[in-house]
Amino acid sequence: MFMGEFQHNIDTKGRIIVPAKFRSELGENFVVTRGLDKCLFAYPMEEWKLLEEKLKKLPLTKKDARAFTRFFFSGAVECEVDKQGRINIPQPLRKYADLEKECAVIGVSNRVEFWANDSWEEYFNDSEDSFGEIAENLLDFDI
Repeated sequence: MFMGEFQHNIDTKGRIIVPAKFRSELGENFVVTRGLDKCLFAYPMEEWKLLEEKLKKLPLTKKDARAFTRFFFSGAVECEVDKQGRINIPQPLRKYADLEKECAVIGVSNRVEFWANDSWEEYFNDSEDSFGEIAENLLDFDI
């Protein structure tokens, strides 16, 4: 399980350090793709394969299913951690998530998320204000 929040800078070549705490669980190779809320999602290969199987079951006849699958898979890249513990995030993904300098790398259960620090702070502050309401809306899920 991934949890925690770390601050790292992305360099001009698009390289960012993956926190050591996450590297062991992500493995040597893992998948990074466009996430929701203008961040990037990173999945260990085993988790990616499970997600891929679920998405394959979506009906091709549904416009939303096609759109989500295209969005999710077209941005996906396999990443490998270098000797310094960094990955290279391709330009289209950096542009999508506005990753330019300061980044937040957070653990979210089965995935890691990469956020532009300003976007993460804004999202966190907005969500923090309504955290009680969000929790109340999830009561049906026995949280």
